[in-house]
Amino acid sequence: MDLTKENIIQLLKKVAIPASIGTVFQTLYNIVDTFFAGKISPEALSALAKSFPIYFIIIAVGIGLGVASTALMANSIGEGNKNKASMYLAQNIILTLIVAIIITFLGLNISSTILELMGSNQKNINLTLKYLDIIFYGSFIVFIQFAINSSLNAQGDTKSYRNVLIVSFFLNIFLNPLFIFGYGIFPAMGISGIAFATIFTQFLGTLYLIYKVYKTELKEFLKINCFIPKKEFIISLLKQAVPISFGMITISIGVFIILYFVGTFGEYAIAGYGTAIRFEQILLLPIFGLNTAVLSIAGQNFGAKNYSRVKETYYKALTIGCGFMVFGGILILLSSNYIVGLFTDNEDVILFGTSYLKVAALMGPVYPIFFITSALIQALKKAIFTMYINLLRMIILPLVTLWFVVNVLEGGFQSLFWGLFAINWTFGFLVLIFSHFFMKKIFKNG
Repeated sequence: MDLTKENIIQLLKKVAIPASIGTVFQTLYNIVDTFFAGKISPEALSALAKSFPIYFIIIAVGIGLGVASTALMANSIGEGNKNKASMYLAQNIILTLIVAIIITFLGLNISSTILELMGSNQKNINLTLKYLDIIFYGSFIVFIQFAINSSLNAQGDTKSYRNVLIVSFFLNIFLNPLFIFGYGIFPAMGISGIAFATIFTQFLGTLYLIYKVYKTELKEFLKINCFIPKKEFIISLLKQAVPISFGMITISIGVFIILYFVGTFGEYAIAGYGTAIRFEQILLLPIFGLNTAVLSIAGQNFGAKNYSRVKETYYKALTIGCGFMVFGGILILLSSNYIVGLFTDNEDVILFGTSYLKVAALMGPVYPIFFITSALIQALKKAIFTMYINLLRMIILPLVTLWFVVNVLEGGFQSLFWGLFAINWTFGFLVLIFSHFFMKKIFKNG
């Protein structure tokens, strides 16, 4: 697959479809977790929902390092320098191990404080920590998996990670009830069993991805001395990864802000919202695939100085993405009354979850602007701008808007999300205008 020469639409299909299918199974994986948490208790559902912003910090840092590596490796491959690409892979692995140690230490020591700030009582905190502590102990596996997969993405290979996610999903269906409820020599671990199943499946997936990297051309350039830390490569990775990770962490903080205001309506509101946002990921499946495709394709073409192909990739991906989201929103609107009911029979939880989904479906078509523009900016090695966009969209604007809705307008539960609807669409159009002038400036100076 030549990302610098083949037809853009065909490349988007080749890269985005496997990535999207993989994300389908990642979402189904999370739905399985939600399903079995619901079988434990409504409190376990709430604990899983409250763990998401904290667990997402691990994901954010891992994605930041992975995306940084993908962008820099894709640029290097586009330049025809595979030795440099291999060096970025090795240096990223070393960097991720160091970061994993730091994240684990911090997570184990501050999670309870964060949960208190979210309004959890001590019983709920203890239940949530049974899940989170295990996740943090196994976080290094998550980071290594992102690092290894970044090299495959840079080459346009999204099929390997798709395979990992498919197999992990089916394993999770088996492992969740085994670890949660116990059987034979396996003790019942409750919500901790969900975390153990997650870490185990990620470990197996990482082994497979290592094998796939070994089968690529990059192995010819990957030597032992590549793993000796080198200042210039570490700095280059951090320059890209820190803004990306911070931008992703703002998403976690944004969810924390939303949960804070949702929490004023009670634990069932949190459980309903938490269940709904896991299912809402289905709306975003094609966009995640397109995000990966734009990062890989635009990254290699930017390295090769094929600027017209970068622009073509961006706008065609946007067109496809918006079309998918309109279709997905219609499906959610037609089935919102049944979705949350798949995971719980509590009428209050179902009511809250359904109320959110009806608004979320209408926000769908604006999401491609944010995700695909972020991929474009990262491919052009200007990741700092993604941080600014996420800071405004996920923290500053929602905080002001939700405070106004609750304290000034005295709005109800659904009013929170109509406020988010307004700021997302307004800001989305501004980002679209920004991307046009951003590309024009970068290509002129390139």
